[in-house]
This record gives sequence, C-alpha cells and structure tokens, in this order.
Amino acid sequence: MSAVSSWLPLPANTGFGPDALPYGVVGSRVVVPLGDQLLDLATALARVDGTLARLVDRPTLDPLLAAGRPTWDAVRTTLRRMLTVDTPEHRRAVEAALRDPGPSPQLPFTVADYADFYSSQQHATNVGRIFRPDAPALPPAWKHVPIGYHGRSGTVVVSGTPVRRPRGVLGPGRYGPSERLDVEAEVGFVVGTPSRLGEPVPAADWREHVFGVVLLNDWSARDIQSFESRPLGPFLGKSFLTSVSPWVVPLAALEPAFVDPPAQDPRPLDHLQPAGPALDLTLEVRLNGQLISRPPAAALYWTPAQQLAHLTGNGASLRTGDLYASGTVSGDAPDQLGCLLELTRGGQDPLRLRDGTARAYLSDGDTIDITATAPGPSGTLIGLGAVSGMVMPAE
Repeated sequence: MSAVSSWLPLPANTGFGPDALPYGVVGSRVVVPLGDQLLDLATALARVDGTLARLVDRPTLDPLLAAGRPTWDAVRTTLRRMLTVDTPEHRRAVEAALRDPGPSPQLPFTVADYADFYSSQQHATNVGRIFRPDAPALPPAWKHVPIGYHGRSGTVVVSGTPVRRPRGVLGPGRYGPSERLDVEAEVGFVVGTPSRLGEPVPAADWREHVFGVVLLNDWSARDIQSFESRPLGPFLGKSFLTSVSPWVVPLAALEPAFVDPPAQDPRPLDHLQPAGPALDLTLEVRLNGQLISRPPAAALYWTPAQQLAHLTGNGASLRTGDLYASGTVSGDAPDQLGCLLELTRGGQDPLRLRDGTARAYLSDGDTIDITATAPGPSGTLIGLGAVSGMVMPAE
C-alpha cells in the first residue's frame, strides 16, 4: 500500500494526514483532524455528496457507526479523494470546512455496553505472580478463552476528564480513598454494526462489526480490586472511571499495521478461528510528562477478532456503540509494562521521577498521558491521538 499526499499543506510527519482520517466530535460537530486543524465533515461533504453529509450532520458519530461498513468505506473514500485530488470544487469544499481546534473534544459516540479483556499473556502472568504468588500465574481458563469482565458504560469518559480518586473497601473493616490508584494502557474497539440476539458473530466477520479503534485507560484501584476480586473478578476497583481518546481511528486506516499474532498453544476453539490479525501499535505512557513505558500491542495473545467472537459466543448481541478493550498491554521488556502494578512490582520498587520524587502508585495531582502510533503506508505513521487524565483528591 502506497502513502497518498494531499494538496492541503500539512505539517511534516503529522499522524493526521490523508492516510489516517480519524473521527471525533468537537463543538457538537463531527470533525476529522488534519494536521493541526479540524475539518467539519458535514460541511465538507455537503458540496460533493449530500446523502453522506446528512449522515454526519449530527452531534455524535452514532448514525455513522450504525450505517455499516459500505457506508464507512464510502465516507472515507470520498474524503480521501477530496484531500488528494486537487480540483477547484475540492478546494472550495475543504477550505470552507477547516477550522482551528477550538473547544475540547466530546465523547464521540454513545457507549452502549463496555467489556474489558485480559489479553496480554505478559500482563496476566505478572499480575498473577504479584496477586497470587503461591498459585499458578495464569488462571486455568486463560489460554482457552479470552477472559474478560463487564464494566460500566456510564463511567466511560473522554480524554481530559478529571479522575476523582475512588473510595472503596480496602480490606476487612477498612473503607476509604484508594491508596493504590493505577493506570492501565489499553486499546479499545468501537462496534458499529449490531448483531442479533442469539446469533454469535464469527471471528472472520469482526471487520463487518468493528468501526475503529481508540486508546483507553482503565483506571484501577488495586487495593479495592485485590480485596474484592475473588472469586468473581474486578468490580468497584475498576468501574469508577474509564477514559478514552477523542479520535476513533477507522480499521481501514490501520490495515498497514495488521500483523500476525503470537503463536497460540493450545489451538483455540473453533469459534475463535481464524484468529485474525494483531495490531502493530506502539503505545507510550507518560507520568507527569516523563516517559515510563512503551507497551507493544502486537504482543497481545488474544486478537480483536477473537475477543469479539468470544464476547458474542453465547449468543449475546452487539449494539451500536459497544466498546470492548484489550486489557492492559504489556511486553517482555521492563520498559514495556502497561501499568504501575507491574512497573513497580506491586509497589515494592517505586519509579524514580526526574523531579526527585518516587511513585509506587499515582498521587493526587499526577497526570497520565497515553499516546500511540501505527505504521502507515510507505513508512508513514498513523496517529491515534492521546488519552489523558489528572488525578483529583477523593471527595
């Protein structure tokens, strides 16, 4: 696949060029970031395709998500043509729709259901050794199914929303603010096309249902989590807040990042075949501006297709706006771990920051930024933006 160039002047090495074209919502308008500017999508499309323009002339991506893959492809193809084929009509349409960033981005779609998986073998192994040192690191089912849990769609928020330190039960007879607040660097998948109740979605069909990708931080209170999790898994230790990046990157933009996933042994069950691709995304996690980790999404054991197939394997239906996440992304190297629980070995080896302070877990006032890029055509980069949040004291 070859990269395409635009007649529109764009900053060098921007991750938001004509090969990317993610979607978001700013000022109650559907927009596409182009370099350092935003393109009002409905305004641009109105001059070339009124039907597509009306579809996105809304304060949310919901109608576009529900329209299905042929329409997703039509919008992307039309927009790429407008940006790469230099005609007076295209110039008038695009230039009339460009604007400066302006207000903060909004949550770009209505989150229907939210499920979080546990797809990194490295993360699951490290956490198992910390939480259950006298037991096998991986749960018995881990290599047979993509393990996950259901979160709260109502506490999924857009990047930049403050993170209020949660309160919960920290142990027998102890209730109070979490003392072990953590970050989890993840990749989220946004469902567009729904499915019927009672009909599992085959793994091979995942691209007919998944519209695109966001970055995700599933903030975690490790003390609340460790006390409550046996035997049913996370509950209040996770459900207080989940942050997502403002830009939904279409799967079509990430095709150059499709790679073979890690070998799976034992062979996955039939409903988890074919595995489909992994995504070669490099995440970066910064604490108060300091780079602390670069987790590789290509290392995830369970793929997006397998996660979706298992999510619906019992006949559970998909809805437009469903969000499912990879779970914490971690690699083999010490600087590839996607949460403080792993980076500090359960708080035993705090991180040393440039300002001379140390962190076992997050302090009030700390800011976490997670960014990511993907390889694009001909050596270019596709940007996924950032998901950020500042920790505020408990109320």
